[in-house]
Amino acid sequence: MKSHEMPRRTFLRGLGTMIALPMFEAMLPSVAKAAAATPTIHGTLKFPNRLLFLYVPNGVHMQDWKPTAAGTDFELPYILEPLKNFKDHLLVLTGLTADKARPNGDGPGDHARALAAILTGCQPRKTAGADIKVGISADQFAAQKVGHLTKFPSLELGIERGAQAGNCDSGYSCAYSSNISWSSESTPVAKEVDPRLVFERLFSNGVKKEVEAAAEKRERYKKSILDFVMEDARRLKAQLGANDQRKLDEYLTGIRDIERRLTRVETENGSIEVGMKKPTGIPRDYGEHVRLMFDLLVLALQGDLTRIATFMYANEGSNRPYPMIGIPEGHHDLSHHGGDPVKHDKIRNINRFHITHFAYLLEKMKSIPEGDGTMLDHVMIAYCSGISDGNRHNHDDLPCLLVGGGCGTIQPGRHLIYPPETPINNLWVSLLERMGAVTEKLGDSNGRLDNLA
Repeated sequence: MKSHEMPRRTFLRGLGTMIALPMFEAMLPSVAKAAAATPTIHGTLKFPNRLLFLYVPNGVHMQDWKPTAAGTDFELPYILEPLKNFKDHLLVLTGLTADKARPNGDGPGDHARALAAILTGCQPRKTAGADIKVGISADQFAAQKVGHLTKFPSLELGIERGAQAGNCDSGYSCAYSSNISWSSESTPVAKEVDPRLVFERLFSNGVKKEVEAAAEKRERYKKSILDFVMEDARRLKAQLGANDQRKLDEYLTGIRDIERRLTRVETENGSIEVGMKKPTGIPRDYGEHVRLMFDLLVLALQGDLTRIATFMYANEGSNRPYPMIGIPEGHHDLSHHGGDPVKHDKIRNINRFHITHFAYLLEKMKSIPEGDGTMLDHVMIAYCSGISDGNRHNHDDLPCLLVGGGCGTIQPGRHLIYPPETPINNLWVSLLERMGAVTEKLGDSNGRLDNLA
């Protein structure tokens, strides 16, 4: 294998376990062939493209979000300062609108509409019953077109659990304010919030009896999931070149680190939550919860387990407090700031806290070499909210970032200003094309977004 091509679909296998491998040098020829076979309107790709959507609720403090200058000569405002090391990988997009998040005759309920409409571009039916209706979301459209190329068509991750029924916002079903992904106009795709369950899903072989047997052995003998694949790993390592051997060691070390962190969380939860059948893998520390989810997402991308994912920092309308940064008040309550400068300051610090964790994700991606670049060169990450100013509940001039090179199809390092009322779904149509999921229209799109490349 030092001199011969290795298939991208190479796994380490053991009892109940299947670990997909990162991109080795020996895999590059097969990866290039597969990417070149993906039909896009942007020519031949050398690597598979990935598409991620990150969502923040309740809008942002726009005065400290939007750069004052357009083009390449712009400075990052206070909220975006943590991204200074990624400015050359970043597009700040100003002027985009989610019209279907507006009332359009349906009265209050902006939070539910904001999340339901952001990736669908469709007006959600106002109902708290079972007759929910909106539209297919951009991530699920991509999953239906190209998701068959990976083990998981898509991953849906988040931090807060959400109800799938009941009235959560002025007559709108909780399904609207809890789900960003919709596989059809009436079918939300629930997110997973427990990192342990994500971990098990990523590295399970799907054979129920084997998975249960492996789980029992791991618990009884305090084993790692890696113990079940080490024989396979040693055999493979002997056939790899020096660079690929090092990459394999780093990858397995990363898996083991996450496993240890999950065990520590479960131990802490078990000592606190007496009487639970089994402690969850959900950290009590919000920041660690986000970091664990981002680390798992990166592992999924490294192993090409998926190329499409969504992540929600919180449900829309969330009133989560942020005591870890000295803000005990609820996020939603603060977003109704009424012009209070004290609340403005707290809102912008919550926004910056989210961006700081986004920078953590980008740093992980930038540290992973892939061919003649890094993972960050082969991904498109949209970081947006469906509300601009939380006090006004407006859905125009949305806060939106696009990060990554999109396999050479995007020219980052700029602040782009679009005409008012430009549908944000024009951006999704443009990104879908770069995934090989070409469509002329999605929701309320009326064209493609210009100047991305």
